[in-house]
Amino acid sequence: MEVITVANNKGGVGKTMQAYQLSCHLAFKGHRVLAIDFDSQANLSTTLGVNIERTLIPEWLIGDVTGKDVIISVEGKNDFYKNLSLIPASRHLSNLSKLLILSESEVRKCAGRKERLLKVRLQEVIENYDYVIIDTPPMLGDELVMSLVSSTRVLVPTQAQDYSIDGLEELMDTFEIIKETENPTLEFAIIPSMVNPRRKIERQRLEELSEHFNTTPVVRNLVQMQESVSTQVPIFLMGKKGRGADDFYALWESLKLN
Repeated sequence: MEVITVANNKGGVGKTMQAYQLSCHLAFKGHRVLAIDFDSQANLSTTLGVNIERTLIPEWLIGDVTGKDVIISVEGKNDFYKNLSLIPASRHLSNLSKLLILSESEVRKCAGRKERLLKVRLQEVIENYDYVIIDTPPMLGDELVMSLVSSTRVLVPTQAQDYSIDGLEELMDTFEIIKETENPTLEFAIIPSMVNPRRKIERQRLEELSEHFNTTPVVRNLVQMQESVSTQVPIFLMGKKGRGADDFYALWESLKLN
């Protein structure tokens, strides 16, 4: 099972878009996929057509409920949805840090440290899935750290803009700490996202990114991307001539996620 986290400590860079498109793509290819919405905004859950009043993710992590209690099947018109499951989020997930503090003794018993909780829980369902895709909140909190400890690789969507690039430094520091202390085989790739290649300044920032990081092919800022989310239709089902689909196919091929 490969665990892929989509992360950035800055919002509005296309994290949920990447998690949604990748989860559907892998399921379409016949892989068994578990998507985890680790963001209390629950955007990935909503895009997959799931709305719940209260998530049980905190209770699952500390062991009060099992994976069967939190994992649900995603329903859709296409056959590939039978390969896609989801652990949905809700606004109650914002209380996770408080609950982990209150449950410190239980955390120590099952994982030793709270950073390892998600990894422990995923081991209990590992035989059921080929891929786990995790959408994380735009902050360096418990959700992101647990995801990094659990993952084989991290995808970092970022815009080709000054503030977005500057914010990568703190995130890279966190990656290095996790690699040194918990997950030495963790890999990451920077995905230039929501790019307007006609803008000179963005082309310059793309060059800077490629000089300092392992970058993937770009995903452009196209209307079709937003239509995909709003209509809850994966980009690869929106027409063979769609430029958005071309971008994602090039991305997935570069990441060897076919």
